[in-house]
Amino acid sequence: MDPAPAPARVLVLAGPSGAGKSRLAAHLHSTHGWPVVQLDDFYREGTDPDLPMSPLGLPDWDHVDSWDLDAALGALEQLCRAGTAQMPVYDISRSAVSGTHEVSRGRHPVVVAEGIFAAHTTPGLRSRGLLADAWCIRNRPWLTFSRRLVRDLAERRKPPLTLWRRGHVLRRAEPGIVAAQEQLGARAMTAREAQLLARGLTASSGPRTSSIDRGAGG
Repeated sequence: MDPAPAPARVLVLAGPSGAGKSRLAAHLHSTHGWPVVQLDDFYREGTDPDLPMSPLGLPDWDHVDSWDLDAALGALEQLCRAGTAQMPVYDISRSAVSGTHEVSRGRHPVVVAEGIFAAHTTPGLRSRGLLADAWCIRNRPWLTFSRRLVRDLAERRKPPLTLWRRGHVLRRAEPGIVAAQEQLGARAMTAREAQLLARGLTASSGPRTSSIDRGAGG
């Protein structure tokens, strides 16, 4: 009987919304086979009475309290130690969980976890001995703004005026967002720099024999 695989470690991909985290995560999965967990699926539902509110009078989806850190950490630990975990599928347009899907890491030694609040998992993962590294992906604020707006409009995430206003709020806040994520332990870098660093993680990793998809909810 083959020995049970050692616990995986998590590569955290943080950064402002629209910085290119999802694109980088897809590249790392395609290149190295590492399974990917979309941490934005751990948003709280829009009916939650404890959601923080923004100055616009709407739920503040850019506040960390709109997101379930404990559930995200629990799911990542389950995946790293047990090899499989159930993950929520979140419908941003409805601000609600629409289902679940199973993630399996096989014998991969690295799990990629990406999302706008991903940096907040860094201390908890480190204390559990499950942190591989934490990177904050950054760009020029206007580039991030334009990419985010094009994406959110194409996906009809929220009404256009809400996306426009929110986008400018995030553009002005971006330097502070990056600085705060650095304080949580994430290293700021471009996606290209991250791709080069990933080779170092690969060099120290064991066999990579399986892959993952998000299932029907993807």
